Amino acid sequence: MSDGLPPLREVIASHGLSARKSLGQNFLLDLNLTGRIARRAGDLSARDVLEIGPGPGGLTRALLAEGARKVVAVERDERCLPALAEVSNAYPGRLEVLSGDALTLDTTRHLTAPVRVVANLPYNVGTELLVRWLTPAEWPPFWSSLTLMFQKEVAERIVAAPGSKAYGRLSILAQWRSDAKLAFEISSKAFTPPPKVTSAVVHLDALSAPRFPADQKTLSDIVAKAFNQRRKMLRSSLRSVSADIEDKLLIAGIQPTDRAETVSLEQFCALARLL
Repeated sequence: MSDGLPPLREVIASHGLSARKSLGQNFLLDLNLTGRIARRAGDLSARDVLEIGPGPGGLTRALLAEGARKVVAVERDERCLPALAEVSNAYPGRLEVLSGDALTLDTTRHLTAPVRVVANLPYNVGTELLVRWLTPAEWPPFWSSLTLMFQKEVAERIVAAPGSKAYGRLSILAQWRSDAKLAFEISSKAFTPPPKVTSAVVHLDALSAPRFPADQKTLSDIVAKAFNQRRKMLRSSLRSVSADIEDKLLIAGIQPTDRAETVSLEQFCALARLL
């Protein structure tokens, strides 16, 4: 990468940036991999990009090098701000760093549509951020695509099909409103410190409208209840939802004795509409 900036190992050493477990940090130092993630997000030239947890700025640099119109990076760890300031100086006017917690900051005020979200998400907030991005009050959302790194196990849940062990609430929420694909895996050896698990990048393209009509809150509620007790039959796990839940299950094309992991997205949406 010819941005005139030093290698990431040097950046980390000069700024004393040891990764903190309490912040879910694992720094990705291979600039070939950060470049691959940035390219998987698609054409960035006419896009603002939101990045969460940039750390020392490896992926940030790749996003800017791939031509992102502007990158808004949210970093909670103030130790990383001087390193990110150096990236900002190398790309004048194209990087805005917000110091704070991604769960509480309103980033949309700093972004101009269309927006792509690209991030090596901190492990401790990744799933919660994804659920928030998939369940806004209004759809289509502020983002056109999400290119996100998770633990491989979480990534597999996002793209899982009915009948598989990984299929669950995240699969339903992701596939209801987006096209979700597993892009590629990343070995733990690529990180400092190496996590105990393999990571994977997932790419989600927002659909203009949900795949099947349903009220978002109703769908979220029944899916949460169904999968919270995934070994139980649905007539038991959803008993609190409706007095005549067995009749409604049958109308939706679901057997009351079925378990959540065998029910398709379309069937869950049909049940949500009946409720």
